[in-house]
Amino acid sequence: MISSQDKKVIRKLAGQWMEHASMPVMGERKRLWQAVHDLKMERPVILVETASVEGFVSPDELCCADTFLRAVERNMRDTIRHADEVGDDVVVEPYYRIGWQMELPDFGVPVETKPATTSTGEKSLGYSFNFPVATPADIGKLKRRTFGVNRAKTLDMKNILDDVMGDILPVRIGNYDPFNVDPGDDGWAGMFFFGLTWQIYRFIGNDGLLYWPYDAPEAIHTLMNYMLDDRTRLFEYMEKEGLLAFNTDNQMAAPRGYGYCSELPGADSKKPVTLNRLWGWAESQESTNISPDMFKEFVLPYLAKLSAKFGLVYYGCCEPVHDRLDLIMEAIPNLRSVSVSGWADFRKIGDMLGKNYVYSRKPTPAYLSGANPNWTLAEEDMRKTRAAAKDCNVELLLRDLYTVNGERERLRQWVEMAKAVFEI
Repeated sequence: MISSQDKKVIRKLAGQWMEHASMPVMGERKRLWQAVHDLKMERPVILVETASVEGFVSPDELCCADTFLRAVERNMRDTIRHADEVGDDVVVEPYYRIGWQMELPDFGVPVETKPATTSTGEKSLGYSFNFPVATPADIGKLKRRTFGVNRAKTLDMKNILDDVMGDILPVRIGNYDPFNVDPGDDGWAGMFFFGLTWQIYRFIGNDGLLYWPYDAPEAIHTLMNYMLDDRTRLFEYMEKEGLLAFNTDNQMAAPRGYGYCSELPGADSKKPVTLNRLWGWAESQESTNISPDMFKEFVLPYLAKLSAKFGLVYYGCCEPVHDRLDLIMEAIPNLRSVSVSGWADFRKIGDMLGKNYVYSRKPTPAYLSGANPNWTLAEEDMRKTRAAAKDCNVELLLRDLYTVNGERERLRQWVEMAKAVFEI
């Protein structure tokens, strides 16, 4: 039973959400994002990931007693505060979205997460795994997964939100959250994250990823085929079951990046929603330490096969792709955006991408972190970016910023600095 107090809290936030969504600036920002992804940039677009920032919304601010509504409340407060304070190109859509509650069984082996701890015994952001596939022979323990969806649970969630705020803020269902975070977070539900080596790392660890290409190459191919089959069947299951929604709005079509693009159907399109009309996200951070030739042999063919099922593809996350970008561009013809992390050769990637792709720059969050942010290095980071990407379609996605020492104003300060550097 939802309390009147919880309902009052959510309805007030829904009204504030719709006030932002109704602002003319939101339409202007959508147009600017679309122009970048259409390779016709008018100016760079900027987006800060606020959900990861410790204390951006404090637990003490949350009022709802119901667990689900408390998660929704946190997401809504984050979005509204972001729009109020940060000054970037955040877009608030006139609807709230939840992902389908998928039933994703294990892989037949116990993949156990081991959180790291600080010197005082507290859990930290770091973690490791038990790496249950210790030898190539252990690959036989993996099982072929079957997938399901808990429609009743998902529809119950939607019904709750419809009852609480549907007359103010409509609720939509679509896609799923690949990282299985809180069901109240509407951000991740737009992503089709491939995660092939992401999962294989959890099976065999870095030692396996580095040694097996030499010692057991067929084992690596077996694992890559296994994960390709797993993801293909998952995505095709969602398509067949009618669980897909267009991710050409402010859904996270890439790691904290929007999907606005005129070459794919818009979020309100009445066309059938199929994989080949969606954004997909390919990456392989875990294979950074193998050579481009090995990447081409052991990883890229599988990423390319999965990429071919989607309309457009975003490539990369934190890995420096400059030494293998030519291979990626050749293998994935529907590539549109490329992540440029702090470890990348900014200028080389800019020269390779030109105006034919999106230069998706991930500014270095360490410069803004902790007790003493280094604004000199943060500005230098942006000046180097502007020089390297002067002929590119640019988006700046500041993410993985976890602590700002309680100083939320740093986010707006960084945005204003970036705008000044790019003369926005």
